Amino acid sequence: MAGFRKYSKLVGDLFVTLLIWTYFTLGYIILFSTLYVAAYLFSKDRERSFQRLNHKFYKGFFFLIRMLIPGHKWRIDDEILAIRSSFIVSNHVSYLDPLLLISLFERHKTIVKSSFFKVPIFSLVLKLSGYIPSASGDKFSGLRLERIGAMDDYLASGGNLFVFPEGTRSRDGAIGTLNKGTFKIARLCRPSIKVLFIHNTDKLFPPGKFLFNTCVSNTITVKQLASIEPDYQSDTFSITELMSQVHTLLNTQTASEAP
Repeated sequence: MAGFRKYSKLVGDLFVTLLIWTYFTLGYIILFSTLYVAAYLFSKDRERSFQRLNHKFYKGFFFLIRMLIPGHKWRIDDEILAIRSSFIVSNHVSYLDPLLLISLFERHKTIVKSSFFKVPIFSLVLKLSGYIPSASGDKFSGLRLERIGAMDDYLASGGNLFVFPEGTRSRDGAIGTLNKGTFKIARLCRPSIKVLFIHNTDKLFPPGKFLFNTCVSNTITVKQLASIEPDYQSDTFSITELMSQVHTLLNTQTASEAP
């Protein structure tokens, strides 16, 4: 009986995973590619149009996940959807996390690994969406500086920049060392900082796995832990102290969520 249940779970996970990734690939090509082409050719604000299309695509992606995997419940703070003109920092436990935040914010930018800017077609979408290459010492350094230099105006117009300051996914949920470079962007742009906490996306799509975990009861949450208004003009302002404050918030919440 145990062997049959294990086999049934594997078949169920595989079937649902194939449906989800079919949408992710063929849905992108069939349903959205013409919209991206139209935005490229006719939009007066390509960046805003591409961000909106990315938002709608991933909103559809998570709608499909919710329909196909009802055992996973979702709780997202209402106040998160109202965030505007902010520098958003969050923990990172699954590949789904950046996709989830894109699905929540129509106007958004984020930092993406520079290697993805070398992928044909996908790199064009990243550039036209206004996303920022992660590395500062490669051939994309000029683009990175240009995007960061224009961030003031983007934030002032209502857009959000979200980042995962750990730089990579946590394998055990623990909060790692935060990257100082992301907070230097905050000092340069002087935005409000919203600290978010994402919980249990790793139980839906475990790190290092190809299959979605469909046969468990789970609640995925996205919480706003704090809204920080740093006094960037103060002589006592410290990036190190700001990082420590954010790390403490994330670490405390991680400990409270531990079984």
